[in-house]
Amino acid sequence: MTWLEQFKPSEPEFWVLAGLVVLVVALVRAKAPAMAMKALDDRAAKVQAELDEALRLRQEAQALLAQIKTQREQTEHLAAEMLANAEAEAKRFSQEARAKLEDQIKRRQVMAERKIASAQAQAEAQVKAAAAELAAQIAEGVLAGRLQGLKTDPLVDSAVEQMANKLQ
Repeated sequence: MTWLEQFKPSEPEFWVLAGLVVLVVALVRAKAPAMAMKALDDRAAKVQAELDEALRLRQEAQALLAQIKTQREQTEHLAAEMLANAEAEAKRFSQEARAKLEDQIKRRQVMAERKIASAQAQAEAQVKAAAAELAAQIAEGVLAGRLQGLKTDPLVDSAVEQMANKLQ
């Protein structure tokens, strides 16, 4: 028996084949393959659009990443520059403060030396005045002692009196 003899209207395989042929003819007449192709094309277009969108988003993300890296590098450079400037300024302030302190110490030393010299001069003047007064008192006492023993001469008495008045 050949395979064609198996497909008799009394056999169930015949009706399965007939139903299949009718179905295929109906689908072709209803343009089902065109609709299926259109659905597949639409789906492919949608997938392509999603791929294009994903590619665009990836490119945007890469551009944003590059921009962020550039900003980070600029910020790091700026921070390093600011730190270097701050260190230089702190060093400069330190040097200025040290110079001002040294200048102030020198000025105070000069002032102290002047005060010491002034106090020394004043003390010397006081000592000289005290020594002169003491010498005058001693001289007056010596002269008075000598003159008491001698006769009094009005001329000598007036000279001694004048001298005593001048020394006082």
